[in-house]
Amino acid sequence: MQKALVQMNIQLTEVLTDVMGLSGQLIIRDIVAGERDPRALARHRHSRVKASAQEITKALTGNWREEHLFVLRQSLCMYDDIARHLAECDTKLQAELKNLGEKKINLGKPPRSGSKQRLEFDNRQILGLVAVTKILTEIGPDLSRFLTVKHFCSWLGLSPGTKISGGKVLSSKTKRSVNRVRQVLKMAAMSLARCDSALGAFYRRLCARMDKPSANTAVAHKLARMVYFMLTRGEEFVDQGQQRYEEQQLARSVAALKRRATALGFVIAPAAAGA
Repeated sequence: MQKALVQMNIQLTEVLTDVMGLSGQLIIRDIVAGERDPRALARHRHSRVKASAQEITKALTGNWREEHLFVLRQSLCMYDDIARHLAECDTKLQAELKNLGEKKINLGKPPRSGSKQRLEFDNRQILGLVAVTKILTEIGPDLSRFLTVKHFCSWLGLSPGTKISGGKVLSSKTKRSVNRVRQVLKMAAMSLARCDSALGAFYRRLCARMDKPSANTAVAHKLARMVYFMLTRGEEFVDQGQQRYEEQQLARSVAALKRRATALGFVIAPAAAGA
């Protein structure tokens, strides 16, 4: 469609970010329907489009050659046919994911049946299955091409940066990436904010120490490591729960205090229960 428009000197791509967005589709469908007046076509401009109506009118001023209009019409029909097939696939996939989620996926104790919470729980299962489907679609079940988990996380763009000069760390920010698996993992990490699990407790602990975007990236990095080990070692993820995680953090803090006190020549003893 873009090629047919350019061959008619219709520079729609210069004024619209997405030719098949809301404004672009309305304009193209109007052209196929027989409209040729640039001013009339420019009326389809959405209020959020940055280009002015005059700029769009200028971009829609060209030579309407019949052979290119025929190609544009055929391309639009193919686009609509593919969109119809994709919609059918999405409908079928959602139905299958819903059935699979009801049978095999366990995301914790479900709320009372027949309540609004029950619906939210089912939706959470479906969303979790969609995330798993996207990850496996992108990387597949075989991760042998990644030598270590560090290589995998680096490919995702979730590893800390190593911008060092003269032995001094200048920046440890992760690199920018449009990796789809990275996006799915970051969305999954964001959903843990109110989750009563060990991962949820880990996310909230990081949010108390740093800003939320950095905490989200750190949790996505942890999820990426879990995905790598589950696929390479066949390990099953077992959530130990928020309480178990907090107990482990307390034990680690106490151990760190004891090591620090020993290094300074002190001994730490627990306070008496009565005191």
